Amino acid sequence: MSTATAAPVERLLYKPREAAEALAIGRSTLYELMAEGSLKYIKLGRARRIRRADVEAYVESLTSQPN
Repeated sequence: MSTATAAPVERLLYKPREAAEALAIGRSTLYELMAEGSLKYIKLGRARRIRRADVEAYVESLTSQPN
């Protein structure tokens, strides 16, 4: 009998804490970005979730800003 390990599932939605960790910023900074509209999010009931694509789009917007 073999014990096959399942491949890790890539998350499509992040909790704010997880998104902040992925971006290497503080949680309060993440909430500020969400409030000002720089980082899109969705609401599922009372919970906020950030799509992985929106985290990536935010990072791309940082690299395309002029110095």
